[in-house]
Amino acid sequence: MEDYVTQRTRRRLRPSGRTVRLTAGSGVALVAALTAGILAVQGLATVPGPSGPVAAELAPAGQTEPAPATTGPASPTPAQPSAAASPTTPPPPPPAPKPKPPASKTLAYEYQAQINYYYCGPAATRIALTAKGKSPSQDAVASRLGTTERGTDSAEDTTRVLNAVIGTDFYRTRTVKGGSAAEADRMRADVVRAITQGYVPVVNVAGTRTDLDGGWHSYDGGHYLTVVGYRDNGRTLKLADPANPDVSLYWMTTADVTGWAAGHGYSA
Repeated sequence: MEDYVTQRTRRRLRPSGRTVRLTAGSGVALVAALTAGILAVQGLATVPGPSGPVAAELAPAGQTEPAPATTGPASPTPAQPSAAASPTTPPPPPPAPKPKPPASKTLAYEYQAQINYYYCGPAATRIALTAKGKSPSQDAVASRLGTTERGTDSAEDTTRVLNAVIGTDFYRTRTVKGGSAAEADRMRADVVRAITQGYVPVVNVAGTRTDLDGGWHSYDGGHYLTVVGYRDNGRTLKLADPANPDVSLYWMTTADVTGWAAGHGYSA
C-alpha cells in the first residue's frame, strides 16, 4: 500500500513540461500530510494535525490557528471594604443653668459727699465708679457729665460716663414714667442684675420719700443717689446718698424708689 501511494504521489509530482519548485516550508508540509495519510490508511491511531509553522502553511488563506485558551485559577476579586458605620456623635450637654442671684448683697465702695450743692450727679457717679476701682475727682466727673450750676441733665449722661470710664457697655438707661408696679419689677430685676455683677446703679429722683427707719428725704429740684445693695431678693434697696454725710445710708422699698424716680430714670 505504501508503494502504491508513493508511486501515485510521484506521478502527480512528475513534471509535465513545467518546472515545479517546492519551497522548504512546502516540502515539510507535504511530507507531513503524506505521512498522516499513510498512517490513516494503515488503520493506525489518528495523528494530531500539524501545528506551528506547518499548520500555518497548511491553513487556508485568511485563516490562522486560534490561540489555545489559557486556563488557570481565576484571580481573586479583591473584597470591597464594607463602609464602616460612622461613630454617632453624642449631642452636646445642655448648658448649665445660671446660678440664682443671692437673696441679698451689698457692694464695697468709697463714699464721698458732694462738694457743692449741684454736684450730686458727679458725686453719685463717682461712688458707682469706686465699686469698679475707679476714683476720679468730682470735678473730673462733672466735666465729663457736663454738669453746671443747674445740675446734671439726665440719666443718659450718667450712663454714658459710667460706661466710658469703666470701659464697658454694661450700663443702660431706664426711663421711669409713673412708677407703676411693672416699672418697680423692672427696677428690681435691673438692680439685682447689676449688683450681682458688681455694678452700682445710679438713680435720678425728685420729690419726697420716707425710708424704712422713718427718715425723711426731700429733693424737689431733683437729685442723684446710688443703690449699693439689696435684700429680700431685691424688694428692698440700700441707698448711698451723697447729699448728707450724716445720713449717707438708708433702706427703702423698691416700689418707693421707683416712684421717687418717676419722670426721670436710672443707670443700671
